Amino acid sequence: MSVTKPPCQLLESDPEEDQDEVTEVVCLESDLREGQMMEVEVGGYTVLLTRTGGRYSALENQCTHYGAPLSKGVISGTKVRCPWHGSCFNTHTGDIEEYPGMDSLPCHKVKIQNSKVYVSINKKTIRQGKRIKHMGVAEPGNPHTVLLIGGGATSLSCAETLRQENYGGRIIMVSRDYLLPYDKTRLSKVMNVQSESILLRGMEFYQKYDIEVWLKKEAKSLDLDAKTVQFDDGAVQSYDQLLISTGCRAKILDVPGMNLKNVLMLETPEDARQIHAVCEGSRVILVGTSFVGMEVASYMLNKASDITVIGSSDMPYQNTLGKEIGKITLTMLADKGVKFHMNEFVTEIRGANGTLKDIVLKSGTVIPADVLIVGIGVNPNSEWLRGTEIKMDHKKFVVVDKYMKTNVPDVFCGGDVCTFPLNMAKEKQVNIGHWQMAQAHGKIIALNMLGRQTELKSIPYYWTVLLGRTMRYAGYGEGYTEIIIKGKVEDRKFLGLYIKDEKVIAAVSLNFDPAVSAVAERLLSGRAITKIEAQSDDLSWLKLP
Repeated sequence: MSVTKPPCQLLESDPEEDQDEVTEVVCLESDLREGQMMEVEVGGYTVLLTRTGGRYSALENQCTHYGAPLSKGVISGTKVRCPWHGSCFNTHTGDIEEYPGMDSLPCHKVKIQNSKVYVSINKKTIRQGKRIKHMGVAEPGNPHTVLLIGGGATSLSCAETLRQENYGGRIIMVSRDYLLPYDKTRLSKVMNVQSESILLRGMEFYQKYDIEVWLKKEAKSLDLDAKTVQFDDGAVQSYDQLLISTGCRAKILDVPGMNLKNVLMLETPEDARQIHAVCEGSRVILVGTSFVGMEVASYMLNKASDITVIGSSDMPYQNTLGKEIGKITLTMLADKGVKFHMNEFVTEIRGANGTLKDIVLKSGTVIPADVLIVGIGVNPNSEWLRGTEIKMDHKKFVVVDKYMKTNVPDVFCGGDVCTFPLNMAKEKQVNIGHWQMAQAHGKIIALNMLGRQTELKSIPYYWTVLLGRTMRYAGYGEGYTEIIIKGKVEDRKFLGLYIKDEKVIAAVSLNFDPAVSAVAERLLSGRAITKIEAQSDDLSWLKLP
């Protein structure tokens, strides 16, 4: 019997391509059961072989995000989830289904003959490692216009999804930045980064798919009746549907001295490069114990001569990950010489000749410093919407429903500037500044713009890098009552399961892959993870190696 499985095939074969094709037996048909996957080798390349939905499929094994081996991830139904950052791919088509990855996986031919599984790869295709889903372009004469205000992950995801779904109207993306959309998660991890190296797409991509990009242009006012946006240069643009994804900006310290030289905040690649440059051999103080602040402290360890962290709570991350996990982070950095002043506030920043000299804490402690980096939270970029009918909460975040719609027809909002109902938290209205959620917002918005009513159901997924190790987090842990720890915190290899109402609502891990991805998949499926299950010594459901 010979059965060929074409759905996971990129291109029709031709004689020229066949010269680059390699076919090998990779296993017996009986070696994989339904719902299983394995890494195999064909022509010196690794391939992910899966058996789902009654069929074998062969895919590129490296995640298109940061190259994680998908064979070490979690398979569920016809989906494989990356063990590192939670990206999901369809096992039959290779198409990406959950972010933060953007590109889909190349697929390879699979044939079963005489109970043996054969996989054929095309060397040219497999070297690329990723592929862009089919995208359409603008249709001549189509008068419809979608206006995207903001040049971040939400706008890009929305624009790409619109073209993937064959939207033929005009797409205009407007950014006050001078850069095309870029990977902001890299700024606190590789601070001497070159801007071009973190662009999510090059200009040729936008040109190819008829996505207009207006840079260095900022929205100043919105006329909902006329359906127009006015910009800082006086230009006015009309729209049929509008996306607001203007993000947030860093809060400043409301104390004297913020204008001194070497008092910095991290928002752009230029900021990152400046911080990298001035911190070499310097006494550095970081105000704020957020994920970004701790990443910067970690990054500076081999560069700054002295690092001090000022935090307003007992432990880092206390409001998000809790004291238990915060203590681990504090200990990891303190062991490397980072000094912490917790439950403290900066009351004054002092200088000499216009340059930072030291800071004063509420306790009266004076700490000399060459560089001060402030990371104490964000404010939404929503001022330009004031005076309109668009609903905002008391903190001036735009309020949307589960379809990412505002209270005004044809106006959508996504990313850090909005609050939205989180499906896994019983539709609680939340603001989550995760990169992956911003991307998910964009996709959902595009589908709803096209009239394909789709609810946001993604599970928040976050990661942070400390001392070369990655801590992963999935879910929404607000209101948890206890954490169940698997593994040993002192060995820095653990999984923490956050419990509320006798169920797991979030997970955090260090060196415990792919546990967080497994938890994310369970939360997405709606199958509750009970406290009893979390307490059990049986960890088979976590898909650990």
